[in-house]
Amino acid sequence: MLQGIAAFSASALFTGCGAALATSSASAANATIAGPQALTNPQPTPDGPLTQASLTVSATAAGTIGAGFAGLSYEKSALYEPLFTASNAELIGLFKRLGPSVLRIGGNSVDENVWTPNGKGQTPGQIAPSDVAALAAFLKQSGWQCIYAVNLGGAATGATTPALAAAEVAYVAQQLGSSLIGVEIGNECDGYGATGSYFAGNWSLAQFESLWNQFRVAILAETPGVAITGPASGSNVSAWTVPFGQAVTSSNISQLTQHYYRGNGQSSSATAANLIAPDSNLTNCLGLLSNGAKSIGVPYRIGECNSYFNGGAPGVSDSYASALWVIDFLFNCAQGGAVGANLHGGGNADGYTPIADNSGSVVGARPEYYGMLLFTLAGQGTLYQTQLAAGQINATAYAVKTATGGLNLVIVNKDATQNLDLSVLLPQVAKTATVMAMTQLSSDSAGPSLTATDGITIQGGAVDASGNFSPSTPYNLSVNSSQLSCYVPALSAVLIQVA
Repeated sequence: MLQGIAAFSASALFTGCGAALATSSASAANATIAGPQALTNPQPTPDGPLTQASLTVSATAAGTIGAGFAGLSYEKSALYEPLFTASNAELIGLFKRLGPSVLRIGGNSVDENVWTPNGKGQTPGQIAPSDVAALAAFLKQSGWQCIYAVNLGGAATGATTPALAAAEVAYVAQQLGSSLIGVEIGNECDGYGATGSYFAGNWSLAQFESLWNQFRVAILAETPGVAITGPASGSNVSAWTVPFGQAVTSSNISQLTQHYYRGNGQSSSATAANLIAPDSNLTNCLGLLSNGAKSIGVPYRIGECNSYFNGGAPGVSDSYASALWVIDFLFNCAQGGAVGANLHGGGNADGYTPIADNSGSVVGARPEYYGMLLFTLAGQGTLYQTQLAAGQINATAYAVKTATGGLNLVIVNKDATQNLDLSVLLPQVAKTATVMAMTQLSSDSAGPSLTATDGITIQGGAVDASGNFSPSTPYNLSVNSSQLSCYVPALSAVLIQVA
C-alpha cells in the first residue's frame, strides 16, 4: 500500500544569530524530529484473500452526469392506487434521498387507462383529475419532475382519441406546471401489431408516425409549447427509435426515449451471475442511440429500464446483485451519452423495484435502491476516463469531476471472494481522501451473497422506509500527492471522495 508519507530532511534550519547560534548545538542534539501523524479512522483490512490492483484516472472527459440522471419509472395505474400523494411521507422521503430527479409515469398500463374528466378518482381503468392533482402535490413535496405518458393504443378500439389525450395533457400541464418536463404518446409502440396487441396485424412505423402526429398536433393545440418526447420503444433502436426521430425531427420532439432490460426474467439465463456480467448489448444500444440522437439534434433518455423484463427474475432482480448491477448500468448510460435513466418499479412482488410498496404504502427500500443511492452520492459533473487493472477480477471503476472541483471515484468489485488492494493514480494532487463502502451481510451469514435480499448497507447505514439514512463516518485514506490506496472488499462498491 502507498503510505503517503513524505520524507523529511534532518538538516537543521537556523533563522537567528548571536545567542541563538550559541545554543544551536545543544538544541540540535536534544531535538526530536517529528514523525508523520497516525491516520485517524483508517480503512480496516478486509478478511480474506487480497488481489493487487491499480487504477489510473485521466482528465479526459468520458461523459456527463447532470441533474435528475438517476430517476424512477412507474406504471400509470399507480396514480389511482393511490401511491403518489402529498400525504405519502415515506415515499416522499425515499424520493428525496435520491432526488431531485425525474419520475416517469408510463408502462403497459398507459394504454389500459382512459382519461375520464368527470371520474371520481382511484378507479381502475380511469385517470381522473383528482388522480393527477394528487401526483402534482407529490411532485411538489418531493422536488421531482415528471415525464407523463398518455394512451395511444386505445385508439385501436376508439377508447381514446387525440382530443381526449389533448384534454388530459392540458389538465396535467395546468396541475404539474414546471414539474412537467415531457409528454410521451403511447408505450412501447414498436410492439403494437402483434397478435393480441393493439392494431394486431396492421401496424408499421409509418402508421405509428401518422397516428402519433395526430395526437401531437391535438395536444399542442390545447397546450402550446408543451414538450413532447418519444417514441418510448421497447427495443428496435435501429429499426424504430432512430428512424422515428429522424422522421419527426427535433422541431417536434424534445427528447428521444428508449427502454432497456438486461433480458427476459422467465429465461434460465436470468441469473445473478449473468446480471453482473459485462453487457455488450447495452454498449451497442447506447452507441446507436448516441449517434442517432446527435444526428437528430436532441438528447436521449433511457425512459424505462431495469434488470429483467416480465417483472424481473425472482431471487435475482430483488437481490444484492441488482445493487451492484445498477451502479454499472447507470454509469454506462452516462458514458454512452444518455441524459438519464428511469428504473421501473412498483409493487411488492419478488421481482424488480427499487422501492417496494403495497396498496399505496411503502414496504421499504430494495437492494437496487442502494445502488442508485451510491451512484447519486458520487455526484454530478464530468466523467473522467479510467483504466483499471485487476487481472481476471470482475471489477469496474468510474470517476466524476464535480462542479466544485472534487473528484469522486466509484469502484465495483463483483468477485465473490477476492478483495482488491487498490493503488490509485489521480490526475490531480489530493489533499485528503475518504472512502465509504456499500456491502451486504445477512445476520446468519459469514460473508456477502449476490442472491441475498437483505443486509445491504452503505458505510454501515441502512435506509429505512422513510428514507432516513445515517452512515458511519467515512474512513480516511493515506494520500501522497496524486496517489492513494484503498481496499475494495469482495462483492462491494466503494465511493472514494478526493479533495
